[in-house]
Amino acid sequence: MSTGNNIRKYRELKNFSKEDLAMKARIGVHTLESYETDERTPELDTILKISTVLDIPASELLENHEENSSEIDEELQNLIQEIGVKRSKLLLKKARDFSEQDVLRAMNLLYDLNQQKN
Repeated sequence: MSTGNNIRKYRELKNFSKEDLAMKARIGVHTLESYETDERTPELDTILKISTVLDIPASELLENHEENSSEIDEELQNLIQEIGVKRSKLLLKKARDFSEQDVLRAMNLLYDLNQQKN
């Protein structure tokens, strides 16, 4: 399942309308719709807002439940090619030492650093 499908699934499980979730997460309804239909991918800070409103871990929204989980999905393959196998292995080895919350905090720090750079 994609992030957009996960957002819709959990929104519906919590009996929130699109308007309710958008208002509580402080995003536009049209923006939420574009996430749910996978037209756009939400930034990490938006994922965190939505997960807080839905009272679920952010990882639940980000999880990609695929039928054949033994294969690496295309997005992951592209990312490995883009940053290189060596850096990918280093990041993944370090990531297993951290809790999910630690990884999300680290991602927020990296996002903030990137924003300051631009």
